Amino acid sequence: MNMALLEVKDLSIHFGGVKAVQNVSFDIDAGIVYAVIGPNGAGKTTLFNLITGIYTPTSGSIELDGQPIAGKSPDVLAQRGVARTFQNLQICMNMSAIENVMVGAHLRLDRNLLKAALRWPSLKARDRLLHTEAEELMRFVGLQDYLASCADSMSYGALKRLEIARALAMKPRLLFLDEPAAGLNPKETLEVDALIRKVADSGVTVVLVEHDMKMVMNLSDRILVLDYGHKLAEGTAAQVRRNPDVIAAYLGAHA
Repeated sequence: MNMALLEVKDLSIHFGGVKAVQNVSFDIDAGIVYAVIGPNGAGKTTLFNLITGIYTPTSGSIELDGQPIAGKSPDVLAQRGVARTFQNLQICMNMSAIENVMVGAHLRLDRNLLKAALRWPSLKARDRLLHTEAEELMRFVGLQDYLASCADSMSYGALKRLEIARALAMKPRLLFLDEPAAGLNPKETLEVDALIRKVADSGVTVVLVEHDMKMVMNLSDRILVLDYGHKLAEGTAAQVRRNPDVIAAYLGAHA
């Protein structure tokens, strides 16, 4: 039996008396789209923050390729192939679109800036290479019309895709997308939906938190349902859709 790419076991975090995530366990195989859903306050973003190094768990383990990564910083995780986007755009508006994508590549490469600074010719050559790489990624995410644009002139939907391009510039094996469709119109949502499938088909494992249920059901190979920090259910879209506990949690939350 193959080992899962990511294995989460009995993961918990407490903020004072609040148990935001409690004893959550799941595995994610390489090459799939895995969604985390649940009513507001279920602990979805907290779970993302635990896996991507923003929070350190109170207890439990997280393993990437069988190696423990719980509590490791986001930059160490970036070197190990973990990248993410955030609910709120994290775009540098005073930079060009292409420079924003190049930031992702620099996060991947700049382990020793001083050494790089002492070798300017190689640095320039590398920057030309990164520029070309960033252009290719912008085309990949459907932003070829913005190659010469400043970020502050782009629509919200285009900026969401720019953020995915920047995360891809880190060459991740595991990409976490936090609400990729939030604030998008139906046409933009379909475009992001198609892009996520394209990313997964390129060999990157995608984990997303998303409220758009149609998108989740359409895209996901597996779904984890959280409720008040607990794992409520896990399975395929068809299994989750039929699960009485999930139906009760959602109807209870939206009633």
